[in-house]
Amino acid sequence: MELTFLGTGTSHGIPVITCNCRVCRSLSFKNRRLRSSIYIKSGNSSILIDTSPEFRIQANRCKINSLDAVFYTHTHADHLHGIDDLRPLSMDKTIPLYGKWDDIDDIEKRFPYIFNSVKQLGGGKPNLETRVLNDSVIIGDLKVTPIPIKHGVLDIYGYRINNTAYLTDCSTIPKNSYKLLKGVDTLIIGALRYRSHSTHFNIDEAVEEIRLIKPEYAYLTHICHDVEHYKLTKELKKISKNIDFIKKIKPAHDGLCLKSV
Repeated sequence: MELTFLGTGTSHGIPVITCNCRVCRSLSFKNRRLRSSIYIKSGNSSILIDTSPEFRIQANRCKINSLDAVFYTHTHADHLHGIDDLRPLSMDKTIPLYGKWDDIDDIEKRFPYIFNSVKQLGGGKPNLETRVLNDSVIIGDLKVTPIPIKHGVLDIYGYRINNTAYLTDCSTIPKNSYKLLKGVDTLIIGALRYRSHSTHFNIDEAVEEIRLIKPEYAYLTHICHDVEHYKLTKELKKISKNIDFIKKIKPAHDGLCLKSV
């Protein structure tokens, strides 16, 4: 199984419009973050988690030419609004979209032209089919399990894909969800910034969750412009030396590819 970070930024992305901070001025590609999404490929199967507003750019960068399913964490704009760019990937087949029942309902209401029976003129519309996800689903040799988590007061999904977990936009992990995370080898977890936030883990909170879940490898994502990539890399390297079960904790960056996860 191969996992690629298409985007690792928060809802503004980096650089932020109008911002002149050190991180937004940085020329390093590791400090330039599109909105968060991952692409996973295994054998002849491939899935996407979330369609960010930059999905067209992300798909071209990572040379995505096939897709078997999309899984949504929630329907905030930075995780959904690239949905129309699924058109080229769904010309010859229907792509299923999975998510919580209320998120599926929201997607259908916000993009009615995709799901109504009226033929779209001009460029057409993506060929998509919505499916409410309550339990694990198998896509090729990928087992995808929804993990209920909290995004402030909002109930959203994280996902476990085989032995990798993806928990973005998370501020609380319910007790029962820890059972679904038992035994994961790789944990990808949102860590917005150093300061606390009402709807996201900060870096210290994300590290504490890593201690509780006990993966061998951990990657931080959904990072804002308060955080400089190379500084955080050094800080996490020091932290990881004091956690006996961990082999690596590091911030993810756009384009990072994890092979054999």
